Amino acid sequence: MFGLGFWEIVLVLAIVVLIFGAKRLPGVARALGQSVQEFKKGVGNDKCNLSEGNAASEAQVKKTDQSCGCGCGGEKENSAQK
Repeated sequence: MFGLGFWEIVLVLAIVVLIFGAKRLPGVARALGQSVQEFKKGVGNDKCNLSEGNAASEAQVKKTDQSCGCGCGGEKENSAQK
């Protein structure tokens, strides 16, 4: 696991508890989890936009198709503006 052994992980966790305190640790973990979730959502949107751009540049895109083609269920920007 990232080249860290058991004792290294225990040491890192102990330092985190000392820095933030036991009472604030759940809030810090929650904020970290939400940040990771937003990051993943942003990366997913970039993949969707990237595949949409590739599809448009490779071949003719059907004008009746409202999805971006990446499987995320999002709509094309052009159809959302109409």
